[in-house]
Amino acid sequence: MPQSARELLKQAADNLPADATVEEAMERLLFLAKIEQGIAQADSGETVPHEEVRRRLGL
Repeated sequence: MPQSARELLKQAADNLPADATVEEAMERLLFLAKIEQGIAQADSGETVPHEEVRRRLGL
């Protein structure tokens, strides 16, 4: 189950170094939110098969 925004924010803040800047905190939070979004998309079947990725990249 995806974390709530509040849980994600708390986790991001708890794992930051004491001297982290606001910008670093925002980057970390955005990174974690994108991971949560990707997991939710994968869980709902919104993925691209490996062969299609290879074809698109010309591999």
